[in-house]
This record gives sequence, C-alpha cells and structure tokens, in this order.
Amino acid sequence: MKENETDLLGLLTVVRAGVENAVPEAVWVRSEIASISVRRNGHCYMDLVQSEDGEVLAQSRAIIWAGLFRQLSLFFSSVTGSELSVGQQVLLLVKANYNPIYGFSLIVEDIDPEYTLGDAQRKRMETLERLRKEGLLDAQKKLSLPALPYRLAVISAPDAAGYRDFERHLKDNEYGFRFSTTLYPATMQGAACAESVAGALAQVAESGVKYDAVLILRGGGGQLDLSCFDEYVMCAAIAANPYPVLTAIGHDQDTHLCDMVSYAYVKTPTALADWFIDIYAREDTRLNGLRQRLRNVRLTRLALMQGRLDVLRARLNAADPRRLLEKGYVLAVGGNGRLLSSVTGVCAGDKVTVFFRDGKLRTTVESVEI
Repeated sequence: MKENETDLLGLLTVVRAGVENAVPEAVWVRSEIASISVRRNGHCYMDLVQSEDGEVLAQSRAIIWAGLFRQLSLFFSSVTGSELSVGQQVLLLVKANYNPIYGFSLIVEDIDPEYTLGDAQRKRMETLERLRKEGLLDAQKKLSLPALPYRLAVISAPDAAGYRDFERHLKDNEYGFRFSTTLYPATMQGAACAESVAGALAQVAESGVKYDAVLILRGGGGQLDLSCFDEYVMCAAIAANPYPVLTAIGHDQDTHLCDMVSYAYVKTPTALADWFIDIYAREDTRLNGLRQRLRNVRLTRLALMQGRLDVLRARLNAADPRRLLEKGYVLAVGGNGRLLSSVTGVCAGDKVTVFFRDGKLRTTVESVEI
C-alpha cells in the first residue's frame, strides 16, 4: 500500500469531516430556486443556484425533511400568498451536509419569506424605473378605443375560472348585447408567464385581425403568484401592442406594472365584462334619449300642422257657399260656370243658373237693368 493510498469511503469520510469542520453551524444563504420537487414521503428536494448575467456561478442540492417542510411551506405561503416555486429568490437557514453516497447537500432548517417579498419588490421598482426611462408607461394611453368595442382578443389560460366567468358574464348580459371574443391561450403564472403572455400579444398583433381591444385575464392569486405581471418583458409587450390592452388580473389591493402600462385596468375579469357592457348600456341610453327627443319633436310638429289644418278647414267652411244658401241667400252662376257677383258683363239672352237652399233654377236673362 502506498503512503497516501486510501479507499473511496475513507476519502469521502475525510471530505465530510472537512465540510462539517468548515461549516459547523447553520448559516443563512441567499439563492434562487432552480427546481423543486416534493416526494411521496413528504421530503422536499430543491436545486439552488446563484447566477449573474445568465451565467450560473454556484449550484447545490437542498433538502427540507418532511416534518419541517409542512411547517415551513405553510409559514411561507401565509406570508407571501404563494407556494415555494421555481424562480423565487429565497433566504434559507441551511446546514452543510456531506454523505459518502449521496454527496453534498444543504439541509434547510428555516426560511425568511420577507426576503422573497423584498426581492420581488426591488425587481419591481427597477422595472418601473426602466419603463419610465424608455417612455413605455404612457404609450398605450395614446391609443383610442372605438365607441362600441366589439371584436376582442382575450389572453388567458383556457381552463381558468376567471376566463370562464368573463365569457359567461359578457355574453349572457341582461341587455342582449353581442360581442366577438377570440382566445389566445397563455400560461398565467410561474416562471413562464411573462414570456407566454408576451408571445400571445405578438400573435394578436400579427394575426391580421383588426381587434378593438386586447384583454389580459387572470382570476387572482397570491402576491408572488402575480409577480410575473410586474416583469419587464410582459410590460414592454403591452406598451408596444397596436391595440388598446386592458388588464384584469384579479388582485384586490396591489396595482401591477402591467396595469400601469395598459390602456386601462380593472380588478377582476367579471368587472372587465361589466366595463364593456356599461359602454353599450350608456350608448343605448343615449340613443333611446335621442329617439324620444325625435319622437317628441315629430309629435310637436304634427300638432302644429294639425292646428294649421284646423284653421284652414274653419276658413274653408266659413267660405262654403252652402252656408249662405242655408241662411236664405241665393247664388247666381253664369253660363261659363262663374259666380255672378255683379250685373256687369251679363247680357240679355245669357243663361243663368240660380241656386237656392233646396234646389236651382235655370233661367234666361230677358233684360239687364243697372
């Protein structure tokens, strides 16, 4: 046997001792969750990474044993409103562990959810400043929505409750208003959300269909679940879209960056359905008002015309020759059918018809005396 010769177990036992001596106590470690899996036995296994400019600088496996994982996951979700998931920045209390069979790993003993929230807020502020510098916050506000938006592109998960609620509320409205909606499916949570929504926005712009508006719908969720709606790639895609983009993310308190760059936003998908229905209802009320005003104007004009006709009828009745005959007067009509109001122009031998109340006489003029 050589002087520095040993077997594998012996070597790895030395390595384990070195690791345990180098890091004898638990330490707080900042990292990003690259993958996470909960086994049937309840143990949680994660891959933690540290990267910079897209390059991985460090990577390690981490384990949360089943008994502790139940406690930590409940604690984390109660503070953040979200489950532990890929892409999150976390601050973990870990103890270094080396096993000759399974290799190096970090055993998680605690988690600080406030760090995760703080990191998300820091990224949000950085993105907001970038959007402001690039002039993207007001780009959508320069667009105009048609007076009666009808053709709508909807970006949502096909099986999302918020999308189904929106469709049902919009199309079963009490007024019977009709809308056309086309779904562009997208992932609405997790690490793929921002890119997926941005891709759907690009599909809308490239579809060749002239939409009146684009709607981004999600039925709510925890604070971290919704953090993807603060990401730059989604916000920039909204700002660059040629159609007015309206968002309804389902949050009750916070306003996300995608809301700030959009044309308009409301809290929930159902509220957005009401927003469009109200546009039509207001226009319907306006048209009904105009219709009533036109009806009133027509009725007024008809009444005026009827009054004038009544006056003319009264004048005609007053000038009716039959009224004179009824009073005992007679009317003489010459042979040419013209009423005789004077003897001037009448000659002997002319035919004259004399009208009485109860009949007429046909006579011949024997002489004219003036």
